[in-house]
Amino acid sequence: MPSRLAWPLGLTLAGAALVALPHLLSFSQQEIAVFLLINVLLVASYRLLTLTGEWSLGHVVIMGVGGYASALFAKLAGVPVPLAMLLGAGTAAAVAYVLSFPLFRMKGFYFLIGSFAAGEVIRLLWIKFRIFGGPKGLKLIPPFPDLGPIAFFDPVNYYYLCLVVVGASLALLYRIEHSRIGLTFHAVHWRDQLAEAVGVDTRSYRTLAFVVASFFAGLSGALLAHYIGTVNPNRFDIAQMVFVLIWVIVGGTATFLGPIVGVVTLTIVNEIVLRQLGTDELRPLFYGGILIAAMLFLPGGLESLGPKLVRRFGRGRAASTPLEPRPPVKSRGYEPS
Repeated sequence: MPSRLAWPLGLTLAGAALVALPHLLSFSQQEIAVFLLINVLLVASYRLLTLTGEWSLGHVVIMGVGGYASALFAKLAGVPVPLAMLLGAGTAAAVAYVLSFPLFRMKGFYFLIGSFAAGEVIRLLWIKFRIFGGPKGLKLIPPFPDLGPIAFFDPVNYYYLCLVVVGASLALLYRIEHSRIGLTFHAVHWRDQLAEAVGVDTRSYRTLAFVVASFFAGLSGALLAHYIGTVNPNRFDIAQMVFVLIWVIVGGTATFLGPIVGVVTLTIVNEIVLRQLGTDELRPLFYGGILIAAMLFLPGGLESLGPKLVRRFGRGRAASTPLEPRPPVKSRGYEPS
């Protein structure tokens, strides 16, 4: 099959499978599918930040900023929920822009620790100030409004809403990564001094990646808040951030699909294996073991497994194919008698 037809056909089949998926699941599994879509958007947005070489420990807190802001806009200001979700995502981006001034004075490990500290400061603000609901958080958050007979309290309908929002967001993130801006992100990561030498403002591009990634993380938080109807500081703590890091690392960051493969695979393993066996409390131990195994035996992540199998399978077929003798080459020059 020509490669130009493989992608459209693959996307069509994947879209059909995603549309049919909730009708093949139980009620609890339908809710898990909703959370999975939200997490897919979260890890995809996190990968955009990693394109510049920076890894953050505050991305889940930024997700919480979007959830809290959207809830406050809808609950206290009476803003329609769809608009409140966009405002919540914009608030997350604005907070990221403010944080970029102190954080991007640091790089590498220092940025990682600085992002953790900034996230903890934001979480303390949620706990201390009454407007955020204190340690118990905000409750009775307005749900997404019904569209005629379509009630978004139903997990199937909310799944389709998330499918549309997440699908559009992934398309935008993919276009950004493969645009000139995305190529500059890669240059900032791998050749930052060379990029600066040719006139690229590396700090501005790191800030741009941070802000855009935070916008989509905030949108995922808004989707979560208006589905479960409550947000609290514990939902966005460092433990949740560790799970995000494991999803991304196990999936891989070399391609756009890597983190998505990681979160989907580990969610399925968690829900099918751990929960069915009644060992869900061992999730941190199980995830830690998977992370260590992936770093030792599959450092490129799950996304590198497919090409390795293709290369190995190709070598096997080549070895099993008998070599045909080459036809004799006719000489065009002088032949002695």
